Amino acid sequence: MEKNDAIDFKALEKELQAALAADEKYKRENAAKLRAVEQRVPSYEEFRGIVLASHLKPLEKKDKLGGKRTVLWNCHTTRERTFQDVATEISQEKSPFQPGTSSEFYRDWRRHLRSGPERYQALLQLGGSKVGQLFQKDVGFGLLGELLVALADHVKPNDRTTVLVILHSLANTGRFTLNLSLLSHAERESCRRLFQKLQAMDTARPMQDCLSMEEQPGGTQGEEGLLQELLGLYGVD
Repeated sequence: MEKNDAIDFKALEKELQAALAADEKYKRENAAKLRAVEQRVPSYEEFRGIVLASHLKPLEKKDKLGGKRTVLWNCHTTRERTFQDVATEISQEKSPFQPGTSSEFYRDWRRHLRSGPERYQALLQLGGSKVGQLFQKDVGFGLLGELLVALADHVKPNDRTTVLVILHSLANTGRFTLNLSLLSHAERESCRRLFQKLQAMDTARPMQDCLSMEEQPGGTQGEEGLLQELLGLYGVD
């Protein structure tokens, strides 16, 4: 192997450490922003202070107060930022959930959608047709259970049709039977609970007119027929 072709492992290690540090900084500051919003801080200065101090840790008993200090208390305050900068960042972080591939879905699902309500709304926003396109080959290990938990915990009567279509799309993805068999006990219980909720909801109305014929599994069979089909596909008694 030529000398110029040798792999510089030290450079690769530095790049990896820099990427990990950047990702950790993003997660830390994003969590601080969410805390500040939840606390309804009265001014931008307080909001900014919470975010910029997110890297600080509480003092421990071994830490000693007093003595000479040669470093800034908060080194992250060296670059001035306007309120518009922060508002733009928040706006970007709350942008619509629009993954183009299954890998993008998995990345954003884990990184940006932490709470159950956020995940549920993201699934409703995508709809059954898009979910089916993203996971045509395979849902991915462990993800099916997370999707079912989000639906089970937050399903509402007005969303019944959309949820049924999402479940039907998932059932037609690659290796669905295998993924279903790999659900944990808790995930299986969530799946059973989801279908119990769907059965208890109003079944008198037909499929919503807002869905096209292509989005209505089974054509004109209606919600009740679709629900019965899904009970068998998901192995729910």
